[in-house]
Amino acid sequence: MPVTSSRPLVPPAHRTAAALLALVAVLVGFRSTLASQEPAGRMLAIGDIHGSFDGITTILRKAAVIDAGNHWSGGRTVIVQTGDYTDRGPDVKKVMDLLMQLEKEAKAAGGQFLALAGNHEVMNMIGDFRDVSAEACAAFATPQSEGKRNDAWQQYERLAQSRAKVTAQPAAVYTQTKDAWMTAHPPGCLEYREALGPSGVYGKWLRDKDIAAVVKGSLFMHAGLNPARPAPKSIDDVNDQARAEVKRLDAFRKRIVDKRIGLGFFNFQEVLDAAVVELQIAGAAMQQAKAEGKDPPALDLPFLREAQDIANEVAKWSLIDPQGPLWYRGWAQAPDDATSAPMVAFLDQMKLTRIVVGHTPTNDRRIHVRFGGRAVAIDTGMLASFFMGNPSALEIVGDKLKAIYPDSEVELK
Repeated sequence: MPVTSSRPLVPPAHRTAAALLALVAVLVGFRSTLASQEPAGRMLAIGDIHGSFDGITTILRKAAVIDAGNHWSGGRTVIVQTGDYTDRGPDVKKVMDLLMQLEKEAKAAGGQFLALAGNHEVMNMIGDFRDVSAEACAAFATPQSEGKRNDAWQQYERLAQSRAKVTAQPAAVYTQTKDAWMTAHPPGCLEYREALGPSGVYGKWLRDKDIAAVVKGSLFMHAGLNPARPAPKSIDDVNDQARAEVKRLDAFRKRIVDKRIGLGFFNFQEVLDAAVVELQIAGAAMQQAKAEGKDPPALDLPFLREAQDIANEVAKWSLIDPQGPLWYRGWAQAPDDATSAPMVAFLDQMKLTRIVVGHTPTNDRRIHVRFGGRAVAIDTGMLASFFMGNPSALEIVGDKLKAIYPDSEVELK
């Protein structure tokens, strides 16, 4: 059984440049939520949750920041959760509801609960549901789900028929049978996608998340900045870049839907295929006009130009780059020896005390301090049924670090 997070959203080498453009159709946005002030006292950092409601509530109670009813009791404590609360586990909805609740309750008490976005939140919002459990999807089902599925299938069937009239060879995205489509869209699946969409309750909340935050000199991220890359001028720049990419991507996705070459519930692969088909149709029409000596056909040139620009650039964007802030694994996996000097130098250049990351489960499922105390890896595989780990929290009080587990607390050096 694998024990690391899913692979980066980078198109395989065999994909054409045109196929890349569909990546832009679905990525997500984050609004900067860096703490405007630095609350004094105790801080906690919690890594990947992956739908483990029992895990997150167990460790929050052990850390004495929620009561028996799962309400905030942490006073002015500051908690940073470094992303990946979705996917794999059964209780994604319950976990998101809890985090949303604790954000409000902590603020009212003078504390702070800051949930960042990880790569799995991005995956869900772009329509990549490969790691969504059946239980997580079912939590969104209603008595109307069966009727909703049938309506959605009819929309798909009509679209497939209309697209078949303009494509020389029907693309896979438009050739599913009803049985196959229904299997791929079990009850609750459509509601899940809507809920995490731009207009959904959870989608709006997720799109309000940062991918990086600095609190009292510590940088918290899901994966981390790559020291082999030029350092950003500030952490705000990291979030600003993400927001700029997301804004462009969201606008492009809307154009895909408005052009009626796809449907709102299309998954990542379906959006990609639909976009490729559109470019193929446009290209074929231009070639035919040229061969026949006719004027170029009437095409949506702004759309095509945007598609081409994005196709040429998207693999380098920060939210997709396998060495980017949502995917880089060096802070948890790079050798912690004399060759690690650049890691420390990078933090010095950024004027950071330390960096705290999740994303990569530690080998022994314990919190690890690395690079002379300048980095802390906190993903201990909270979802035990998948990662065979346990919940944990990193406590930071001044210069002192402590690992908190359900059955013990360990001072870290």
